[in-house]
Amino acid sequence: MMELNWMAWTWQTGVFFAGIASLLLILTLLAVFRPETERVGVLGIATTRGDRLFISLLGSAFIHLAWLGIVGQPLWWASGLALLYAAAVFRFV
Repeated sequence: MMELNWMAWTWQTGVFFAGIASLLLILTLLAVFRPETERVGVLGIATTRGDRLFISLLGSAFIHLAWLGIVGQPLWWASGLALLYAAAVFRFV
C-alpha cells in the first residue's frame, strides 16, 4: 500500500474534497434528469452549470487567498463571502 503520510491529510481536507465530489455528483444528476441549456449572463458569454461552478470555485480560491493576505485567519468570513459570490455567479453569470 502506498504511504500517504507526506500529504498531511486532515479531516478538513477530506471534507473539502468530499464537498467538491458531491457538487460534481449533483451537477451530473442534474444534467441527466434536467438537461441544461447555455445562457448568456452579465459576462456576455454562454455558460453552463459546470462553467458557473468552475468560475465560482476559482473566484472562491482568490477570495480566500486575498483574505489570508489582507486579514489573516480565521477564514469563516471569507467562506461566507465566497458562498455569496458563488450564489451571485449562479444567478447572474
